[in-house]
Amino acid sequence: MSLERQVGAGPAGPESTRPAGTMSQDTEVDMKEVELNELEPEKQPMNAASEAAVAMAVAGGAEKNGLVKIKVAEDEAEAAAKFTGLSKEELLKVAGSPGWVRTRWALLLLFWLGWIGMLAGAVVIIVRAPRCRELPVQRWWHKGALYRVGDLQAFQARDSGDLAGLKGHLDYLSTLKVKGLVLGPIHKNQEDDVAGTNLQEINPAVGSKEEFDSFLQSAKKKSIRVILDLTPNYLGQNSWFLPTQVDLVATKVKDALNFWLQAGVDGFQVRDVGNLTNAALHLAEWRNITKSFSEDRLLIAGTESSDLHQILSLLESTKDLLLTSSYLSASGVSGENMKFLVTQYLNATDSHWCSWSLSQAGLLTSFVPAQLLRLYQLLLFTLPGTPVFSYGDEIGLQAAALPGEPAKAPVMLWDESSLPSASVSANMTVKGQNEDSGSLLSLFRRLSDQRGKERSLLHGDFHALSTGSNLFSYVRHWDQNERFLVVLNFGDESLSARLGASSLPAGASLPARADLLLSTHPGREEGTSLALEHLNLEPHEGLLLHFPYVA
Repeated sequence: MSLERQVGAGPAGPESTRPAGTMSQDTEVDMKEVELNELEPEKQPMNAASEAAVAMAVAGGAEKNGLVKIKVAEDEAEAAAKFTGLSKEELLKVAGSPGWVRTRWALLLLFWLGWIGMLAGAVVIIVRAPRCRELPVQRWWHKGALYRVGDLQAFQARDSGDLAGLKGHLDYLSTLKVKGLVLGPIHKNQEDDVAGTNLQEINPAVGSKEEFDSFLQSAKKKSIRVILDLTPNYLGQNSWFLPTQVDLVATKVKDALNFWLQAGVDGFQVRDVGNLTNAALHLAEWRNITKSFSEDRLLIAGTESSDLHQILSLLESTKDLLLTSSYLSASGVSGENMKFLVTQYLNATDSHWCSWSLSQAGLLTSFVPAQLLRLYQLLLFTLPGTPVFSYGDEIGLQAAALPGEPAKAPVMLWDESSLPSASVSANMTVKGQNEDSGSLLSLFRRLSDQRGKERSLLHGDFHALSTGSNLFSYVRHWDQNERFLVVLNFGDESLSARLGASSLPAGASLPARADLLLSTHPGREEGTSLALEHLNLEPHEGLLLHFPYVA
């Protein structure tokens, strides 16, 4: 064999001597590496031997890609370190151990002890807390003032006043926060003629039944109740015709009550009942008619009398009757006289719900000097009972009758166009006072609003205080609600009221100081705290103060 053949056969010699179907060791290594390359990197077994083989292959010039080192031993250690929790049997075994049983019983005992303690505390608080006083029955006329419009033509300040025009003034009445409108009389009345008087027919000059129904519905939408005046002979000399015609007139009134109740009227007024024979008997009968229809229907009787005995005889007919009279205008204007009149009336009427006015139909200015109008507004709105005003009282409207002429209904001063003469200024009109926060109209609205939302003023107890001759002061309070103190100076001089000491019951005792809610004089700063031991009032000034309930 030549040298050339030996050299060429050298490398291949061992291969030629292997059996068919076998591979060399290098070929097997290459095939394994190919299989590893085809596997996903995370599934390739990377151990020390394979790393050595790769190193040898690289050293031999071969290129191997996609090899990833995986720390199998560390992953297995982390998996073994994870907590798998207790089995059910192990958990029951631990829960049943004496230590855990004692802990559970201790927690359960603490829970029930705490619950029983809170229950006992609540019971003690309820038992020791003062009892709430039972609220009295409140009808709609208990909750605010009544507003009288007797002459539609004068109220609307034009030649013809009718129901359609009156409906346009309902928004204004809403701003006054009055609860009821006493309307009329508006029925057909032929002067001093019973046959020509029909209490169920509206005077054609005022409107029709359809217009009245429309007005009634509009008033209800404004939450204003309508009280219809049924004084029969309002255009004649005697409101009840002749004494021999009383029975006939009484029958007409009964029929009219049933007719207008069915029409949706909320109440009725009859005036000059002092001229009605057997007035108490008739009033009781008429009140039974309204009450049988609904407890929410009102009957008002009016009299010019100021005699307390006559007034009480009328009130005895029924406890649900409101009576307007001249009682408060009977004597001279002074704080001492006013205190006497009010306390005497309240004591005499006892539990009877009162109404307060200075007459059955007239204006405040007919009985009260101009400098006391604010004082009287404050008085009427804060006494226990229903205040009753005539149209124009809210702006200080003056009577329009001229000397030597019969009294006529004054024209309501809405704006400058309503002024009867150049002598009347614009600030006496509704428009002028509406724009002035210190006007009489603004005071009326504030007092009306305050009375309607405070229980102590709505139906609270009344206690008069001892003061000087020209001072009248009293406290209104109800249960645990805010208390109110009213101090009125009827005199022409500044006065100092000492209100610290008084014979009030424990629940109404005065504090050392009270906060000023409002004054009839615009110079006072509202909201300030005033000492009651030395309380100074300007001439004709009225103060409304309030202070909280203290157990």
